[in-house]
Amino acid sequence: MDALRRHTLLIIVLGSLVISLAMGLRHGFGLFLEPMSSELGWGRGVFAFALAIQNLLWGLSQPFVGALADRFGAARVVVVGGGLYALGLLFMGLSESALGMTLSAGVLIGLGLSGTTFSVILGAVGRAVSPEKRSLAMGIVSAAGSFGQFAMLPGTLGLLGWLGWSAALLAMGAIAALMLPLGALLRDRPSAKTASDISLGAALNEAAGHRGFWLLCLGFFVCGFQVVFIGVHLPGYLVDSGIAVPVSSTVLALVGLFNIFGTYTAGWLGGRFSKPRLLTWLYLIRGVVITLFLVAPLSPVSAYLFGIAMGLLWLSTVPLTNGIVASVFGVQHLSMLGGIVFLFHQFGSFMGVWLGGYLYDLQGDYEVVWNIAILLSVVAAALHWFITERPVNRPARTGVEA
Repeated sequence: MDALRRHTLLIIVLGSLVISLAMGLRHGFGLFLEPMSSELGWGRGVFAFALAIQNLLWGLSQPFVGALADRFGAARVVVVGGGLYALGLLFMGLSESALGMTLSAGVLIGLGLSGTTFSVILGAVGRAVSPEKRSLAMGIVSAAGSFGQFAMLPGTLGLLGWLGWSAALLAMGAIAALMLPLGALLRDRPSAKTASDISLGAALNEAAGHRGFWLLCLGFFVCGFQVVFIGVHLPGYLVDSGIAVPVSSTVLALVGLFNIFGTYTAGWLGGRFSKPRLLTWLYLIRGVVITLFLVAPLSPVSAYLFGIAMGLLWLSTVPLTNGIVASVFGVQHLSMLGGIVFLFHQFGSFMGVWLGGYLYDLQGDYEVVWNIAILLSVVAAALHWFITERPVNRPARTGVEA
């Protein structure tokens, strides 16, 4: 039992470090929008499109990468993903064209993120932790991603000011390479075959016929739309409104800092209360926070308060959403099914970041996208109200499926 506890703790620690690096590096991308767009003569749409491709490809590849992690374990997947992430940052730092930006920041980093973030890492954690502690453990690891966002953002800003955007991205690529040795040590154990297991095809059919699964997917679309639009475009929105650049960086850092508390608390609450109901309230509160931010007079103080409030709500959806998938369908195919739900998150991310850049270049402001974000909060709250956590009813099996 002691050896099992040590193994579980190691999975949590290593997974936390990997996800902290992956999410921490990604959280600072919005700081590069203005200097890269200005120096290279792009509109904001070029940068936004590359990050939209990143989010879309991250989502499209996630179910397949998750299935590989379910079958072979997370270690190999994280090593390959970390390598692609580091290469993407390297080539992003050398990019001087829209195509180069799309291939590096979009394709390589998008594929890298699919192997180093929530679906793969939380799948490994879900398999290693007992059901009664699963929501809390997922909250802890998700909070580590939040800590990475907080801790690494000042460093990203410092590198940007010290080295300029190109060399700063090269340095970030070297940091991303640390995920390779960490991933190699992440020896999670895919679930042992039991008589209750089902095949991959059966798991897909089961999820496809489950109404709550699709409602969860649609709800996660809203999460992706909101957080990626805000994470990438908020610095530009504040600068356009006369708020100094260091304030933007501090706001994003506050999002990361308070995200730690919000995500951990969500995981803890998810072990005690209905996860779908918690998600309903979370999305409603998000809508209220965004509305108050837009109607209140804009100042550094109001921006800081917005960062704190959004931070508490930022990744709180992750342990709750993945926890529902585990509760309903079990952990055998958790990374793959969680990856499908995350695909919808990334559809939303693509729309949020791309639409923000497109409408900004078209209209000169972000007003329409902010209003869409508020409306989507109400929609997501309603969707989650009709989700239950009841495990699927599977007929008794006499043998193990391959």
